Amino acid sequence: MGDRRSRMLEYVIDNERVDVSELAGMFAVSQVTVRKDLDQLEQRGLIRREHGYAVAIAPDNLHSRLAFHYDLKRRIAAAAAELVPNGATVMIESGSCCALLADALGRTKRGVTIVTNSTFIADYVRAATGVSVVLLGGDYQPESQVTVGPLVGECLQNFHVEQLFVGVDGYTIDAGFTARNHLRAAVVKAMAKRADEVVVLTESLKFPRQGAVPLLSVSAVARLVTDTGLPKPMQDHLSAAGVRTTKVPAD
Repeated sequence: MGDRRSRMLEYVIDNERVDVSELAGMFAVSQVTVRKDLDQLEQRGLIRREHGYAVAIAPDNLHSRLAFHYDLKRRIAAAAAELVPNGATVMIESGSCCALLADALGRTKRGVTIVTNSTFIADYVRAATGVSVVLLGGDYQPESQVTVGPLVGECLQNFHVEQLFVGVDGYTIDAGFTARNHLRAAVVKAMAKRADEVVVLTESLKFPRQGAVPLLSVSAVARLVTDTGLPKPMQDHLSAAGVRTTKVPAD
């Protein structure tokens, strides 16, 4: 996918419904070019077209989010996979980078067990030979394809792992790591209590950006895997807080 279409997809996902003329002005191209780009995105099932508008399928649709900066996310996932030894049991929460991490573990590791609340991840790695999946039960959110609620917390009492991998929707110095959905945020907090180390996987464009609800304080995170576009003030703040950072090339 071209960089313009990728950025267009992200903008539509973030804003849910966008006028074609707005996209033309934002990307300095004609409306004809925008419509061609949107046609391509719709043919791939990533957005929906309405008369004069582009509409996000759902803010949490992982098929759409995987398409945005796919190659970069694969590099982030590959770097995170290097942190996991063969035979380990890890927890992975939902998210596009996290789904690609699960895939990387399935292709490059042996005997890894993934504990997750994401049915998307469970399906995404169903053919992988290097991993097995334990799916946590709970109330099902069809848009994000995750389980949430108190039953997830009860299931988690049966596990304690060295590493929990999570995605985020934003980070600011004042708010810490944030998310869009309070029920998913509650699951992440419960997972963090059952892990020795929390690892955040996300692109640098989330710094700074603020989601709707608090997710994790900076003190709760041991490591960040991101890209070299991470702004220096953010890097300095995270380092001062004791967060180790692994960065992959942004381009």
